[in-house]
Amino acid sequence: MIKENQKLLNLSQLLVDAIIIAFSFLLAYNLRFDDTWSPLIKHQIIEPPRGYWRNPEDYQTMLVLLIPCYLILYRLFGMYDPKRTAGRRSELWGLLKANTFGLIYCVAVLYLIKEPDFARLFLIIFAGINLIIDYIFRLSVMRILRKMRRSGLNLKHIILVGYSRTAEGYIDRLRSHPEWGYKVHGILDDRREIGESYRKIDIIGKISTLEQILATNEYDEIAITLSIDEYSKLEQIVAICEKSGVHTKFIPDYNHIIPTKPYTEDLDGLPVIHVRHVPLSSSFNNTIKRLVDVFGSLVAITIFSIPMLIVACIVKFTSPGPLIFKQTRIGLHNREFQMYKFRSMRVQNEADEKKAWTTQDDPRVTPIGKFMRKTNVDELPQLFNVLKGDMSMVGPRPERPYFVDKFKEDIPRYMIKHQVRPGMTGWAQVNGYRGDTSITKRIQCDLYYVENWTLQLDFKILFLTFFGRSVNKNAY
Repeated sequence: MIKENQKLLNLSQLLVDAIIIAFSFLLAYNLRFDDTWSPLIKHQIIEPPRGYWRNPEDYQTMLVLLIPCYLILYRLFGMYDPKRTAGRRSELWGLLKANTFGLIYCVAVLYLIKEPDFARLFLIIFAGINLIIDYIFRLSVMRILRKMRRSGLNLKHIILVGYSRTAEGYIDRLRSHPEWGYKVHGILDDRREIGESYRKIDIIGKISTLEQILATNEYDEIAITLSIDEYSKLEQIVAICEKSGVHTKFIPDYNHIIPTKPYTEDLDGLPVIHVRHVPLSSSFNNTIKRLVDVFGSLVAITIFSIPMLIVACIVKFTSPGPLIFKQTRIGLHNREFQMYKFRSMRVQNEADEKKAWTTQDDPRVTPIGKFMRKTNVDELPQLFNVLKGDMSMVGPRPERPYFVDKFKEDIPRYMIKHQVRPGMTGWAQVNGYRGDTSITKRIQCDLYYVENWTLQLDFKILFLTFFGRSVNKNAY
């Protein structure tokens, strides 16, 4: 039943998309070549836009060719795929890609057939209008469907095969999002008693009854949620599901070992899963980030040179001791380096300093030091660390050797953060995890950054560092 609903929905969306494309095209044509401008053009008061005198039938011919092109692009970019769990951003991103490629296609065709009299600006106006209208339409459909699913309509009926922590996590998420429209009818498991339940989802039988259940019931989907020590049953279960023709999902029980988005390599037909995908292990990504770091540090040093000079004078005259505080930290590939800061504390014993953790109202912090630490001014000399290559503008904050040795034994996956350059600011810091806060939460943020790095994420973190509310939280 759900498959028939999806086909009907896709067909309806296809027809509406074609209407929206045609409407956007005609609206863009009227906006670009409106007759209200013709008297001014006729008297040569303003220049006519390119394509103004072209026969309108030529544009209609272009529309006839444009509609199937755009519908094919929508299909290629997954605009007609089921999107129960997708969000508004993925829908917008798909439309952006489709309209951008459609625009490139149109311009390329006009160039190849040497048609200079079609207005390029008109095509840009069309793409913009089409994107806005289609996005509003799809958001409306998404809202209606989610409301229906919350009311118990348009549900996808599933059963789970195998009781595990993965099964519990899967059920938790489905219960937290009723708008996704999943109805779990039960769990098949060999190690639990029939009648046991988790969040009112009952164990309804043994795994051996799967074939019989699929023969007598109509389910839209089977979710395999076996415990990792039961994977010997996986091949047989998949064979039974495929024999019945039901759509099957496999939800692995090793997500605590392998990240959410593992990197898979095809080794002559053999899939190889890399336990940890680090985008910055790519030479191209690493080079791009390094170029941004060098440029950013040079610009920042130029901008902050006068403030740094003023701070240096204040530190020198208000507290005895060195101007710059150098401390050994662990960086890329577990290598030690000297990190620079304006000294914000009184001079102390080196052995004690290596093991001490700064806390709120720490008596070691000087009066000017409190201001510097609260405003992050004490971190400015690290721009020279960035220029040298010891650090990056953005990345996990580096830690002292004493704490690295301590945390790597107590916190799983702690050392993964050292696969990238440490940063002056990071995802953990803009989320408020700095100073005397949860190390576990901090490492979770660092791992997210390591596995999901993009330049856009770096720029977002830099923006939040300056304008976010959480970055100075817990800064002692």
